[in-house]
Amino acid sequence: MRAVVQRVAKAMVSVDGEVVGKIGSGILLLLGVSSTDNEADADYLLEKILNLRIFRDKQGKMNLSLLDSSGQLLVVSQFTLFGDCRKGRRPSYSSAATPAQAEKLYNYFVEKAKGYGVKTETGRFQAMMDVELINDGPVTLLIDSQKSF
Repeated sequence: MRAVVQRVAKAMVSVDGEVVGKIGSGILLLLGVSSTDNEADADYLLEKILNLRIFRDKQGKMNLSLLDSSGQLLVVSQFTLFGDCRKGRRPSYSSAATPAQAEKLYNYFVEKAKGYGVKTETGRFQAMMDVELINDGPVTLLIDSQKSF
């Protein structure tokens, strides 16, 4: 699984003009699933993201995690994170999971996040979404579960 983690002051996702997910301070997470991913990848990624020390403490240093800071999480499915641009001009998505496999792991990830007590909102799987955010920092990180093992 791959994730783009963005620390935000606020973020929201709309589909056809309807807001489907909205958070205040926290993390906007763009989440991609590959054909080889499984629940262990989701567990690793979630634990890593929830415990990243990217939020400011009272001294203004990045010492707090999303869990420490009572931040919120907005998870947006993003299959294009597995676009391979090495050949030609059109990205190949052959390593991305099938929609059925991706949706299963995406939902697993979201439910596990909620189980940690994190206010978790989502986009709409396989929909054309408009994502709005106000970056905080900005702080943007890339995490790949396959680079952890």
